[in-house]
Amino acid sequence: MSESSSSLNTGAKTAANFPAPGYQQQDAVFGRAFDVLRKAIVAQSFPAVSTAVTYRGKLIALRALGHFTYEADSPEVTTASIFDLASVSKVVATTSMAMILYERGLLDLETPVVAIVPEFAATESGENDPRRREVTVHMLLSHSSGLPAYEKLFLRARTRSELLAAAFATPLTADPGAKAEYSDIGFIILGIALERIADETLDRFCQREIFGPLGMARTEFNPPPAWRSSIPPTVDDRSFRKRIIQGEVQDENASMLGGVAGHAGLFATAEDVAIFAHAMLSVGQLVLRPETLGLFTRRETSPAGSSRALGWDTPSSPSQSGKYFSANSFGHLGYTGTSLWIDPERQLSVTLLTNRTWPDCSNQAIKEVRPRFHDAIVETLEALDH
Repeated sequence: MSESSSSLNTGAKTAANFPAPGYQQQDAVFGRAFDVLRKAIVAQSFPAVSTAVTYRGKLIALRALGHFTYEADSPEVTTASIFDLASVSKVVATTSMAMILYERGLLDLETPVVAIVPEFAATESGENDPRRREVTVHMLLSHSSGLPAYEKLFLRARTRSELLAAAFATPLTADPGAKAEYSDIGFIILGIALERIADETLDRFCQREIFGPLGMARTEFNPPPAWRSSIPPTVDDRSFRKRIIQGEVQDENASMLGGVAGHAGLFATAEDVAIFAHAMLSVGQLVLRPETLGLFTRRETSPAGSSRALGWDTPSSPSQSGKYFSANSFGHLGYTGTSLWIDPERQLSVTLLTNRTWPDCSNQAIKEVRPRFHDAIVETLEALDH
């Protein structure tokens, strides 16, 4: 396949890129689902929410509720509000970049990470752990590299280069391929590996190959200052940055990396994420071969018990996608209270963006709200279909 044809879109910005609007009666149709979100706002599960639902090629819901914060005079959220996607960046940006490079023959999934990132060979103590040479790009994507879930690298790094050095040297906590452990560290390293293969930064590659062609006009790493008034704040950071975080990435490691990282940093509206989801579901217009998408979204058979695909997650039991999404579904969650779930069997996608981390990260009620909302959406659609 030629280079020009193996991006996420033909490059021609046409109406076919966008799911056809079909949400004129959404309040009547999805009243019960929207009530789940209204009650969550009242219960202070999150102050702001924006959601978009695509179904059989149509955008059947696009709704925003709440205010930027819990204060009475806080701005109202609109469907134009832009949210910090947090780890949903891992699929919309990083994994998509990996899929494109894979399809172009530039990325071999079984390549050892040290072949692309030689700095990965040694631990922070300088010792040579021979297991590190067994870690492949495939393992980074499937979260089976043996790297730990998370490290507060920002506490011991003063610059981007120091944080990257700390990430590269993070000791393994398990043998490569032995167990699945979701790892931000792995995706930081993956992002750098993909940049080196493409000889281009993650944000520039994604803008040219994904966001631009798909018409995702309100999707960006490091959103410009003019967007700030459209972005709900995510946290009142009193410990590290000593300021309210609004219009800049909430994740401290991504912040230290300059706002562009493989694990976090992307901002978008719910509608833009829905456009991306529509592309994932539209095999006819998605120039990525169906085989490529199938490879990356199919649940891994090892390590045993993993729910992970390549970059993507799949429904486990119980799942944040609720109880109705099919086994072939794929999606991802974000720490700030964001999520995207896609069910190819139903031709359904649900984007749910919140700032549940406001004013701090202690509230976990989103974990109860998400599945209830997804279930209400699917139950409504099934009732309509019958």
